[in-house]
Amino acid sequence: MDVYLPIANLSVNGLFIVALGALTGVLSGLFGVGGGFLTTPLLIFYGIPPTVAAASASTQVTGASVSGVLAHNRRGGVDYRMGLVTVAGGAIGSGIGALLFRFFQSLGQIDTVISILYVVMLGTIGTLMAREAWTAIRASKTGERPVVAKRRHHPLVASLPMRWRFYRSGLYISPLAPLILGVAVGILTMLMGVGGGFILVPAMLYILGMSAGVVVGTSLFNILFVTMVTTMMHALTTKAVDIVLAGLLLLGSVSGAQIGSQLAQKARPEALRLVLAAIVLLVALRMLFGLGVRPDEIYTVSPL
Repeated sequence: MDVYLPIANLSVNGLFIVALGALTGVLSGLFGVGGGFLTTPLLIFYGIPPTVAAASASTQVTGASVSGVLAHNRRGGVDYRMGLVTVAGGAIGSGIGALLFRFFQSLGQIDTVISILYVVMLGTIGTLMAREAWTAIRASKTGERPVVAKRRHHPLVASLPMRWRFYRSGLYISPLAPLILGVAVGILTMLMGVGGGFILVPAMLYILGMSAGVVVGTSLFNILFVTMVTTMMHALTTKAVDIVLAGLLLLGSVSGAQIGSQLAQKARPEALRLVLAAIVLLVALRMLFGLGVRPDEIYTVSPL
């Protein structure tokens, strides 16, 4: 079943795109990540221009975040005050990201910028995840318990003025810290088409010092609204959102996420993290290889 992607000016196999969305959905449900950081590079490997892939993949992340927020809300796992601050920062970051996107697009370098960002981010995250998972596996084999330090917010966060109480997170910190964090995630979401959860969750834990019980739900709350804003920004400014591509991805990811969540209950968490780290590093290496190889067609997508 061939379908035409109007923005990408490309005919693709619709069933393959749905299957790709389902695969990403399985990974999302299996590993507890939004999946956007894998969807975009996989679309690029398939031949979708990076601009269109990044702009369209955020729609899939939005849809996948809705059920997660509802589930965490039922058990009180969402800090809405913290979430609203990060969403405000994400909206600001999306505007900044849109300007950067248009700037690099005008230079004809946006595809290269997206690829470089993915190589750096996936390489760093994959390495950290692999080290943590391997340490956990080794500790479980030897019977040792890993030393867990008491969670506190970063000293720089403590030095910021105008403190607020975030009761569900158990914090008394300046709202400037989550606001700045939200800005950074908004910029990355706009440029890379990711939800930002793979950055936001560890940042909430180790920089803000949030309670682990509300981190995932609050992160999903932020992702839900920030990806909605970035999708609108892309549609209005970069005009790179391909609604056909986004619809096919969303169709596959909804069913795939349910399968992944069932599989996750039967596997060891540290083994899953190690597998995910390996996948992330392989994707980073493939994108690094692509940066050094001359493409068949040297062009980028730009609005008319």
